[in-house]
Amino acid sequence: MGEAMAGARGGTDAGTYAEGTVDGARVPVVPGFARWPVGGSPKAEGKALRTSVPRSAHAALDPDPSRPDAVSAVEESNRGRISGLTPIRAGRMAATPFAFLRGSAGLMAYDLARTPTTGIGAQICGDAHAANFGLYGDARGGLVIDLNDFDETVHGPWEWDLKRLTASLVLAGREAGADEETCREAAHDAAGAYRRTMRLLARLPALDAWNAIADEELVSHTDAHDLLGTLERVSEKARANTSGRFAARSTEPTEDGGRRFVDAPPVLRRVPAGEAAAVAGALEPYLATLSEDRLPLLARYAVHDVAFRVVGTGSVGTRSYVVLLLDHRGEPLVLQVKEARPSALLPHLATAGFDAPDVAHEGRRVVMGQKRMQVVSDILLGWTSVDGRPFQVRQFRNRKGSVDPAALAADQMDDYGRMTGALLARAHAHSADPRLIAGYCGKNDELDEAVAAFAVAYADRTEADHAGLLAAVRAGRVAAELGV
Repeated sequence: MGEAMAGARGGTDAGTYAEGTVDGARVPVVPGFARWPVGGSPKAEGKALRTSVPRSAHAALDPDPSRPDAVSAVEESNRGRISGLTPIRAGRMAATPFAFLRGSAGLMAYDLARTPTTGIGAQICGDAHAANFGLYGDARGGLVIDLNDFDETVHGPWEWDLKRLTASLVLAGREAGADEETCREAAHDAAGAYRRTMRLLARLPALDAWNAIADEELVSHTDAHDLLGTLERVSEKARANTSGRFAARSTEPTEDGGRRFVDAPPVLRRVPAGEAAAVAGALEPYLATLSEDRLPLLARYAVHDVAFRVVGTGSVGTRSYVVLLLDHRGEPLVLQVKEARPSALLPHLATAGFDAPDVAHEGRRVVMGQKRMQVVSDILLGWTSVDGRPFQVRQFRNRKGSVDPAALAADQMDDYGRMTGALLARAHAHSADPRLIAGYCGKNDELDEAVAAFAVAYADRTEADHAGLLAAVRAGRVAAELGV
């Protein structure tokens, strides 16, 4: 078998592959594949990590006298953004403590880097708060539910995503008016669903684990039946959230039979011809980042217009464009061309013992991270550069819908926590061995209790940070546009 494999690669000497034996036959060790016979036990390795990092240690949130204050953190994160838009960002972050958390992934990464980690790495979202899970369309017109924001994605500690999710659930619950026990229970249940889902995946054959927990099974898997009505309403809205609907509201006809965007400040504005041409021109190299079978589809669309559009809380102030494409019938497809900045987690990875990645293109980092974590990704997901800046490209309004966790009823909070915890485990298991994480997490709820305690403590810290930002806004130290 060894000689046959070598011959298939064009003929090499006998030393090309390190080989094992099975019943006397040589078995090649091929880079990128596992060894055979299988050695060691990832589950036992994970379990052994409890000695150096007890699961109860994840409750820790120690004070750090050198920690940046909230205002300094916001000002630092505004570096490189469009200065005229940063007051919108500050205003959105000042709205509620949950909104502050959504815009402060870098500050939380600073804090998380000073908490215990097992050293087990995964492709992490980096911003896995409770509002960054949602519905979006697949290639066949169906709806998928998964993580849906990857601006901060890196290879890092799996615990960071889980702790950000659980802290956000406490904050969202408080904003919704739930009592403190309900908020804590949502965090506890999210951690428990993560742990149980990882244990399930660890027991399955590799291919079954990769494709496990189809979206239609999520409610039953996580016992989230109280969410059914909410999910059905969100699904109905998502199906109508399309390029066509956006174009109908945001464009007007032109004399040549095409369409163009209409100014709707401060969220949507037309751009000068040179800027529009630069963005449109960047779509040509973008095509090279797509699978070749997508090219005939895009070849049936013509570029008609480009506009600048302000995006969500964490990304306000970055450069983001919408590009209007029309097919032969005048039916629209809208692409979003969104600036990809370095991950806010990057400066903090080394403190946690992780190597900072060598990133050749930030847009590629975002796209590849998304594809590593999602079960199904946008078929038009790619990247490009505009005037030397990296951008990601994706469909805009691709039947996207999301649950607002801060608007859930109290009896739905724990259901939503379980569902998002399971989704997070599924996403991490694509890049980290679920046997290793499951071995560490174990059967009982010791980890769940610790993570829930951390979540409550971090929610308290975030409320103090939010109060600091709000005071600075009222004092005039930070410019903020409220309600935008």
